[in-house]
Amino acid sequence: MSENKRNLEVNVDLAKERLKCNFSIKEVTNIFDGGEEKTIERKKIEDIALNNGGWRDDIPEECMAPKEKYENAIRKSCIYSNIVKDKIITLDGIESLGLNSPALRRTADAFFKDMSPFLLHMGMFVPTIMGQCTPEQQMRWLPKALNLQIIGTYAQTELGHGTFIRGLETTATYDPETEEFVLHSPTLTSYKWWGGGLGKTVNHCIVVAQLYTKGECHGVHTFVVQIRDLETHMPLPGIKVGDIGPKMGFNTVDNGFLGFNEYRIPRDNMMMKNAQVLKDGTYVKVTRHGKLTYGTMVFVRVMLVSEVAFNLAKAVTIAVRYSAVRRQCERKPGDPEPQILDYITQQHKLFICIATAHALQLTSDWLWRSFSAVLAKMKTGNTDTLPEFHALSSCLKAISTSDSAAYIEQCRLACGGHGYMMSSNLPFLYSFVTATRTYEGDYTVLLLQTARKLSTCVASIRRRVDSGMSFEDAWEHSGVQLVQAAEAHCRAVICEIYYKEIVRLTASSSPNVKIVLNQLTSLYLMHWALERTGDLLRYSSVSEVDLVALQQKYEELLLLIRPNAVGLVDAFDLRDEILNSTLGSYDGQVYERLMAEALKSPLNEEPVNQSFHKYVKPLMHGKL
Repeated sequence: MSENKRNLEVNVDLAKERLKCNFSIKEVTNIFDGGEEKTIERKKIEDIALNNGGWRDDIPEECMAPKEKYENAIRKSCIYSNIVKDKIITLDGIESLGLNSPALRRTADAFFKDMSPFLLHMGMFVPTIMGQCTPEQQMRWLPKALNLQIIGTYAQTELGHGTFIRGLETTATYDPETEEFVLHSPTLTSYKWWGGGLGKTVNHCIVVAQLYTKGECHGVHTFVVQIRDLETHMPLPGIKVGDIGPKMGFNTVDNGFLGFNEYRIPRDNMMMKNAQVLKDGTYVKVTRHGKLTYGTMVFVRVMLVSEVAFNLAKAVTIAVRYSAVRRQCERKPGDPEPQILDYITQQHKLFICIATAHALQLTSDWLWRSFSAVLAKMKTGNTDTLPEFHALSSCLKAISTSDSAAYIEQCRLACGGHGYMMSSNLPFLYSFVTATRTYEGDYTVLLLQTARKLSTCVASIRRRVDSGMSFEDAWEHSGVQLVQAAEAHCRAVICEIYYKEIVRLTASSSPNVKIVLNQLTSLYLMHWALERTGDLLRYSSVSEVDLVALQQKYEELLLLIRPNAVGLVDAFDLRDEILNSTLGSYDGQVYERLMAEALKSPLNEEPVNQSFHKYVKPLMHGKL
């Protein structure tokens, strides 16, 4: 039980909702955690990380100035890193904790409403060293990174190029006389851009650059680059680095720019697991090097499916609990105001969000298992399945981030005006997930990559080629259909995985758990059938009568799920510290928490702000 659960009595309406629940909440929690032992382990980690109160802010983060936000995030990043390094890491292997740990994701979210400047250190810097370096290089870099003796990020995107990696302009030219690579940013558009923590925090980064040796370009490769002095933290000569400025979100993170002016690094700073440059400048690559360079991108896309599923779970927990507490309007004159969760339109907005959080989490778990199998094959030199997996992870990343962003916004809107408050945490969740729709692969570009692996839109492309178009132009003109086909393929994959995983995971569950989870699965399938009625009418034998019946079944499902709605979000088992929301706390004391948070605003420290005497009063007296 979190600290906040003990502070106030539970709201009467929310308490009644929990009494309606007819299934074992603990059983569902265990299913989605991966078993009771995993739940126990997760709770133990949460207690270690959160019970000491290091996540607290005396002043709400949203009331701080930009520089204060960053400095506060650095302070908490150091506290959290010490907790992980000194207390948590001994409970499990680094591979589980560092790469795919729900417990770390949960506890980190308690510390950071927005984002930690250290995020990409463990999120991309360490995994890339593990995946792209030789054993000897790992021995050199990994202990320092894991012990935070160096702090790094990942610098791939440039001011002028993002998704099109082959178009990156930063160069790494080998000099055999000194056995060094010379890094250079030849144009303004070649400056690295967006790297998390790059602006002011990190002292190392992984740089993706075009490799030149003996006058020949060998395409993009990765390099470990020190950019700041480890004692003074000053940028090293030849390095131009800074913060890119305010963004829509992520404003506790110093996303940065980075430019090189003939900056030299040792030859063995090139990550040489998949390709090497010998001392004399000879370039040596392993078979299918091009495929292996996808490794880090695919890893991040796999992780993002899990990340957005978790954030959607938080958003719908907040919205459902608030909807049980909030009463609005009169159905009939003189009647008491009903809970807004009793309106079928509210159920329509929110229950699909619960189902989607489940669908995406189970899909991400399946994706992680599949990715682990691909990695195992890659270690033996077999990369045959990597292109197919790259296509699958691309579309799943695109659809999961897009759907989650849309549904988190739907949750915010379902909370009315209070959802607009930063203290609800819904604006933070939305801005974070909206960004994930773009970084590590734009939505449309990723779906087009998936479409290349599908036999789709053949007639459209052939027709255009027959009319005299080149294949490339025919592909471009068929882009809308290609994106639609890839989206349909991805949704079919999610639906299939969701259904099969629920059947597998509930095989030995209690009857009521099976019923409620099957109801959510059916709701998800029906929802997307109704959302895509045009496709059904165009490509299947479904009739208008069938669709009317389907709509009726969908609405009946909403009513069946309604009594268990609060229990279903309680089963996500999200501590108040992790939700960080005045609207979504376990006790449901929404209005008390809204007022308490409002009183923390610096504007309320004094009854009259100095601006009244300086500007408003002179204006009122005509003396401004």
